[in-house]
Amino acid sequence: MTTMMQYLIPEPKTKEILFEKTLQSAGPVTLEEVKDLSAKRKVIEESVNKTSKVTDATTIGLTSACEQDLHRLRQYLPLLFNLVHYTDKIKRVSNLKIRWSSGLISQTLIQRTCPKFFQVDNIMFELGMVRFVYAVKLRERAMELVSTDFKNSVTVYREASGVFHHLSHELLPSLQLCLPPGKLPELTSPLCSCLSLLCLAEGQAVTTENAEESGRSASLLSKLHFGISQLLSEAYSLLSSRPNGEYKDLSTRFLEYVTTMGALHELKSQKHLAEVLESEDRVGEAIGVLRRALAAAKKSTPSKDDKWISIFKKEREEVAKNMAKYEKLNDSVMLQKIPIDREIPFPKGVKIVNLIPYIPTRLERELRFKS
Repeated sequence: MTTMMQYLIPEPKTKEILFEKTLQSAGPVTLEEVKDLSAKRKVIEESVNKTSKVTDATTIGLTSACEQDLHRLRQYLPLLFNLVHYTDKIKRVSNLKIRWSSGLISQTLIQRTCPKFFQVDNIMFELGMVRFVYAVKLRERAMELVSTDFKNSVTVYREASGVFHHLSHELLPSLQLCLPPGKLPELTSPLCSCLSLLCLAEGQAVTTENAEESGRSASLLSKLHFGISQLLSEAYSLLSSRPNGEYKDLSTRFLEYVTTMGALHELKSQKHLAEVLESEDRVGEAIGVLRRALAAAKKSTPSKDDKWISIFKKEREEVAKNMAKYEKLNDSVMLQKIPIDREIPFPKGVKIVNLIPYIPTRLERELRFKS
């Protein structure tokens, strides 16, 4: 599968946390647990900061770096979730210095090499950011699997969507008051809801591409492509409708990806709708659909990414070729009137990919801290 647009979500960066230096363990068992937490946190820190130099023994046998990262996150998250259970027993959280930077804020070259870190004195901040990284890594893994195992790729997109949805609806509402406003979009409900929908759209795009290769009907393909476009339109509206320009500093490349991908699938949808109309001898309407589609596509051509530009250009050329063919047929044989804009049929969308709910796991271990 080569015709899919792709975009890697930039990961947030973090600073070291040594839990045992701040948390006053009451006894050697808790001290060992807390040290284990620090060790597992260290490999996550090295992974997101791209400073890791060695492969730890537990990840040997996992083929991709992304799989290794997911394995490490699955080891750290249950231990961290267990610590959250004891939040009310933890003193001096500020001494932990839980610091993260955003990967999704538009940055200059200097800011990319020296990102701005924000400290939030709340264990839930750490849990939120690490779960966000987990969702980003699941989505990255789904992208890796597209060309080799499309069914598994769709499943992993659905899992990523579930984690983003969990963040948006379960974890983040209670955390909003202690976050610096506008600085960490990763931990805002609208952005996580947007990413949840994006993963569903991408999962449906994989399914649709497979349906194209399997020779499914133009009617079904039109509906599937338009369903993708609807999901992306909904995702974009979650960010663009926010008051006070809440997302004005959000990465323009990310926003362009969402809008361009939506426009691409709307174009594909109308191409297939025109095929259906032509097969029913409604050539005038088919020409109207393609004229409208090309006019809309002209406004949505991507500006920066060469791969995206070539994918979009190829699709536009194919639609223009079909239109020329239909116009020739109409001029010589059918002689049908081209309907005015409001009379031109519009595609109908179907959504067939749903999220897999994320159920956090906690490694239940008793922790005792000095009061």
